[in-house]
Amino acid sequence: MFLVLLAVGAFALQGPLTQLMAGSGGPADFSGTGKTDRVVMIHEGETGEDIANTLVEEDVVKSFDAFYALLLKETPAPVFQPGAYQLKTEMSARSALDALLDPASKLEQTVVIPEGTTAAVALQSLSEATEIPLPDIQAAAADVASFGLPPEATTLEGFLFPATYTFTPGVTAHDAIKTLVDRQFQALDEAGVAPDKRWSTIVMASLIQREAALKDDFYKVARVFYNRLDPNQWESGLLQSDATVTYATGKTHVATTTDAERADAGNPYNTYVHPGPPVGPISNPGDLAIDAAVNPADGPWLYFVTWNLDTSETIFSTTLEEHEAAVAKWLAWMEDHPEYG
Repeated sequence: MFLVLLAVGAFALQGPLTQLMAGSGGPADFSGTGKTDRVVMIHEGETGEDIANTLVEEDVVKSFDAFYALLLKETPAPVFQPGAYQLKTEMSARSALDALLDPASKLEQTVVIPEGTTAAVALQSLSEATEIPLPDIQAAAADVASFGLPPEATTLEGFLFPATYTFTPGVTAHDAIKTLVDRQFQALDEAGVAPDKRWSTIVMASLIQREAALKDDFYKVARVFYNRLDPNQWESGLLQSDATVTYATGKTHVATTTDAERADAGNPYNTYVHPGPPVGPISNPGDLAIDAAVNPADGPWLYFVTWNLDTSETIFSTTLEEHEAAVAKWLAWMEDHPEYG
């Protein structure tokens, strides 16, 4: 059975190599074996490009090209198992690859749920970590009432706390999921959220989690949304969040929406046409987003736009004129970076 699982779970590297960085020094790379411990997830079906991107995002390797070019030179092509791996930040590409190929680096029964992950992705990761079949995980998750969620909840979305978990072999699907739900309840309790406010707090926190990137901006983004829910400041009550639209369309990998998507009243999460908060959570928020939902910054802002998607720099505005200038700056940046469109 173990060999069968390995054969099913393993995947080889795929995808074209991007153009290497110019210059005789080659791609940017760290020189050491790493600094701070970092647990990284590899998922079923991911390609070499996906793994390289993950390592860059987690600050394990310095550049995509340094790691991916190394992969393509390996003979035979490296094959990994889905799951969690114990790595470090600031590793050389060689050190990172060696660690990923070292069986001792793979953490059994361990899963990493990042902030902003959707329930569908979190449940898949939980299945990969525990080796509980995904249909069994999904069936357990469908029994929403058994987890003590607020009465408004029809799914577990929003209530699977993002963190690193290690499970005891043989854990049941229900108990594994309950671990994440109970941890979210703990986070809400520690933030001072009363049980009858859990739903509204998680809905807002899930939105903040998807819309904010830099720590200080979480609290300002929260204020923008609360200001838009105040009819004295924003008559329409429309939050106009692209993240709510893409949650329902499934296009969460892009930063923009189309005119047709924003006009689609059939999308219940579309806050361009439906006033008030979204009908439910759109992600699983962490401590920072929950704290921002509870303690928003003070300010008059009614608009914000992340104008640089590489640095996540965001402009907050009070007037439409200020916002239009910020949008023009964002559009100019997007024109120079079509890969984000």
